[in-house]
Amino acid sequence: MAKAHRGAGILDLENRGRGTCPLCKRTGIKVMYEREANEKKVMVCKQCEAALKHGKMQDALKAL
Repeated sequence: MAKAHRGAGILDLENRGRGTCPLCKRTGIKVMYEREANEKKVMVCKQCEAALKHGKMQDALKAL
């Protein structure tokens, strides 16, 4: 299976989809998952998205 186009969808994003996650404060990580916090949308990393799906880090999301 060819892998030539893997990740091609994030090449047009700012900094190729990398930035600082507002929840865990990691830098240089891909922030591609959109979550809503206090009527505004924030982009979070893959690890924080998984934690939010499992019911963890809800208080950190509300604090934004």
